[in-house]
Amino acid sequence: MHKKTGKIFSILTISLFLLSSCSTVPITGRKRIALLPSSNLTTMALQSYRTLLNKSRLSNDSRKIAIVRRVGRRIAVAAEQFMREEGLTKALKNFHWEFNLIDDPKTVNAFCMPGGKVAVYTGILPVAKNETGLAVILGHEVAHAIAKHGNERMSQLLLVQLGGIALDAALKSKPDQTRSFLMLAFGVAAQVGILLPFSRTHESEADHIGLILMARAGYNPVDAVSFWQRMDKLGGAKLPQFLSTHPASKTRVKRLKKLLPEVIKYYKK
Repeated sequence: MHKKTGKIFSILTISLFLLSSCSTVPITGRKRIALLPSSNLTTMALQSYRTLLNKSRLSNDSRKIAIVRRVGRRIAVAAEQFMREEGLTKALKNFHWEFNLIDDPKTVNAFCMPGGKVAVYTGILPVAKNETGLAVILGHEVAHAIAKHGNERMSQLLLVQLGGIALDAALKSKPDQTRSFLMLAFGVAAQVGILLPFSRTHESEADHIGLILMARAGYNPVDAVSFWQRMDKLGGAKLPQFLSTHPASKTRVKRLKKLLPEVIKYYKK
């Protein structure tokens, strides 16, 4: 095969592969690329989850554990109903819900891995205050899993790495100093122009879907506004929004308020 023809064939092959890997995020309708098979990602997530639990100190507070698992079950049921209605029934086979509470008062965090493996750190419970606040957290984290943000994030990193390799190969004839400068510029542009904005998009989508999940689970979505306001009051250094993976707190709260008329109907039902 001619060298030029081979390059064109490779580009067409990659383009077709990327197009075939595109899917749509529920509610927002945004097109995403998910290059990794969901079953493989679920297996990797389970291994990471087990490793984390083995290294962590799990809470032995039966009352708090019961609250986390009660709210978690309600959010999980709402998520499964939501996925069926959104035509994502096949994806349900990869979800095996599990909710654990990690005893770490200094860590204000929670997460949901692909496949529905959830961990809540005790440090976030005072911010949650009650079950509704916890529903805000779990709804948001489960929404990340439903929207396949983990798969998309890994796919983005893979594509950026491939782009860097291709650029480095194209610059082989350039002086070393020029190559180093251009590669550095590529890294900064990829981080600020691609990866960070996508992270903020993920957070906004998780806010939107999370509100729907908590409302469908029977928790008042209006309380999400006060929860994120409490999170904002925790303090700490705040990066400019364009350099942050999360939307600015004021931006997030403003967006949540706009979404309330849409999602409150699920709660009223």
